Amino acid sequence: MHSRFRPLFAFAAVLLLPGLLPAAVVGTNVPARPLTAERIHALPAAEQTAWHGYLAQSRAQAALDQATLAAELKAAGLTEPLVPAKGRGVALNQPAAFWPGPAAARIADIVVSFQTPAGGWNKNTDLTTAPRRPGERSGHEAGYVGTIDNDATITPLRFLAKTITAAGPTHARTDPWRSSFTRGVDYLLAAQYPNGGWPQVFPLEGGYHDAITFNDGAMINVLALLRDLAAARAEFAFVPAELRTRAGASAARGIACILASQITFNGRRTAWCQQVDVLSLAPVGARNYEMPSQSAGESAGIVLFLMALPDPSSAIVAAVHAAAAWFQKTPLRDVVFKPAPDGSGRTLLPAPGAGPLWPRYAEIGTDRPLFGDRDLTIHDDVNEISAERRNGYAWFGDGPKRTLDHYAQWAQAHPAR
Repeated sequence: MHSRFRPLFAFAAVLLLPGLLPAAVVGTNVPARPLTAERIHALPAAEQTAWHGYLAQSRAQAALDQATLAAELKAAGLTEPLVPAKGRGVALNQPAAFWPGPAAARIADIVVSFQTPAGGWNKNTDLTTAPRRPGERSGHEAGYVGTIDNDATITPLRFLAKTITAAGPTHARTDPWRSSFTRGVDYLLAAQYPNGGWPQVFPLEGGYHDAITFNDGAMINVLALLRDLAAARAEFAFVPAELRTRAGASAARGIACILASQITFNGRRTAWCQQVDVLSLAPVGARNYEMPSQSAGESAGIVLFLMALPDPSSAIVAAVHAAAAWFQKTPLRDVVFKPAPDGSGRTLLPAPGAGPLWPRYAEIGTDRPLFGDRDLTIHDDVNEISAERRNGYAWFGDGPKRTLDHYAQWAQAHPAR
């Protein structure tokens, strides 16, 4: 067993001893560790300079962001920041006639107004109704901070690119949009860790936000954008060659990080965790109910991205085949996760012919489903967690099915080597 997985299995080993009955609580989630100078000092000397530089840059940018907001508050005579409306950002699925029109231009101006000093965007914020006001937070939920969570930063960048391209290369109105787009890409490149991963939030916020984040497709969304940009695809033809080159190099480092983060147990690669430690790349937890484990949904998205890469290396091919084998051995069948007839909430119910269905979290080594609760407890039965978490979280999904459908054809062109 790889040493980085020992803490996860310390609790499981006790429960599997002969003569002991299964317990509802099979462990306790351990919070992820943030990136700190103390942790960096424990690295080999040759690696420390880059990490110390990254941490210093993050701290300097955080101070600048907060000072900018403080200056706005003072100038506006405010003691507390204004709060923007909640929303889901901007929509990219617009008809072709939308993009060269006034509605797209108006939204692009609003998008630019909400860009943080660091160059990113916040999440869960209405970017379509009104520009950001002086002294207003950059996001509905938090302060002046950019993130790649919930499609933030990536979707605004794609929106700006579409609007710039539709307006034409010489349209004067695109100048602020182009400047904002370039700052946004520079933000992503600056936020990338020396090992190729991305934190959920930059400048760093601490806690699990510092972990390299695959959850909800966060890092894959970044890589897909950088790959499209580097290849000058569709709406990215306007991007200067120098920025495209840097984006391509960044994407290559990100792909290497993905390969290095694939979980290995007893010499066999399986899938990926929702997030991995910033330095060790070991699986780590996030929120109280999100434990270190194999995550089927996030892994399905990772594999789809890897299969879309042209001319995959032997390492990429091996990673895809290993993950597909894990998907093929771990589905649940003849069950559904839905509200119980007695009104007790969602539960796993028999349903002959249903499936395949994968648990959101599977224990490393045994592949048994795991379920977490807000009190940090980890369970092996979804019915044992609180009703609030059982009904308020996606504990099962069928994402790997779509991935396996694509894999069937991909594997013919890329047999195991």
